Amino acid sequence: MSTQTLIRRFVAACLLLGAAACDSNSGSASAATAAGSAGAKTQGDSSAARGGRQAPTITLAPGDIATVAKETIEEGTPITGDLKPIETVDVRARLEGDLLGVYVREGQRVLAGQLLARFDAGEQQSAEQSAVADRASARTDLATAQWNLEQSAQLFKAGAIAERDYKVAQQAVDAAQARLAATEARLRTTSLASRDTRVLAPTSGTIGTRGVEQGERVARGTSMFTIVRNEILELAAAVPARQANAVRVGQSVHFVADARTFEGRVARVSPTIDPTSRSITVYVDVPNANGQLKGGTFATGRVVSRTLGNVLTVPTAAIRQSQDGGHPFAYRLTERTVDVAPLQVGVVDERLGKAEVVSGLSLGDRVIVGNVGTLGRGMQAIILGTQEPGQQRPRRGSPSR
Repeated sequence: MSTQTLIRRFVAACLLLGAAACDSNSGSASAATAAGSAGAKTQGDSSAARGGRQAPTITLAPGDIATVAKETIEEGTPITGDLKPIETVDVRARLEGDLLGVYVREGQRVLAGQLLARFDAGEQQSAEQSAVADRASARTDLATAQWNLEQSAQLFKAGAIAERDYKVAQQAVDAAQARLAATEARLRTTSLASRDTRVLAPTSGTIGTRGVEQGERVARGTSMFTIVRNEILELAAAVPARQANAVRVGQSVHFVADARTFEGRVARVSPTIDPTSRSITVYVDVPNANGQLKGGTFATGRVVSRTLGNVLTVPTAAIRQSQDGGHPFAYRLTERTVDVAPLQVGVVDERLGKAEVVSGLSLGDRVIVGNVGTLGRGMQAIILGTQEPGQQRPRRGSPSR
């Protein structure tokens, strides 16, 4: 191949490469122009969407809504403590001796005067019989001395005996009277000892403990039984001094023990404030005729200071505290729109979980209770079971946009 032919082919190749480069630059510029147009359109659509944003929505269950109503509530002072029997009697041995029988056991109900145990009474009976015989002898000696005195008095008046003999007869009567008094005192002592061989229940109640067994020799003063009177239980509770003036004798008490509700009444109030705890002690009597409550049961309750009837109330779970000053408010539903209602709250009944509404809400208003998520004024609420068919259900407690 000649040199001229090679030169012509090289020039043609360069011309083709230049044309290809020009086409590539033209395509890139067109693509960039198209992309810029699309980006401008997207930005315009986004700006339009932001300009027409809807209010957030929250989904609530029917249980998240409460209605302001008129009810009867109570104002009271909370108390806690252990229920104790009104009386626990310790029955002790009054003499030393051997037990012939023990007739009751723990948990058994006994009546006043019932026989609980019996001692061997041989020694006491012998002493009592001896005292009876001594009293009879003393009475005979006294009768003889009195007869002699009467005879001596007649003889002294007649001048048959000296005054000294008459005085001796008087002294014999005085000595006989003293001996009779001593024998009667001894007889009473032996009679008591004989009676004490029979251990009787001093009061009605329930046997709490039994510390002796049949055949055992018991020393004087030994604790034999404890009798618990639990037909009335007593609750001793500490009340802060600032609430002392609200508690008075005779006030009703509602309390809970063993997951059951009981009623009581303030029986006594301590007249002084404990300087250490700065509290007073309140004693509450609780009737327990059927024995449902046991001694030592822990109870919580409240002393009722006053009762308010036919007042506007709202659940305490609906009352919230603002961050600026802690003022109470509630989220009120006006149709489906959430609104903020500032409140003035009166008496709070912790037992019912209700609070008196002095101002801020009206009868029939609906409020949101409990923790349902983030809430705010102007939000739209959807109540489950009331939304229209086909309406999207956002997740409960979470606002959606």
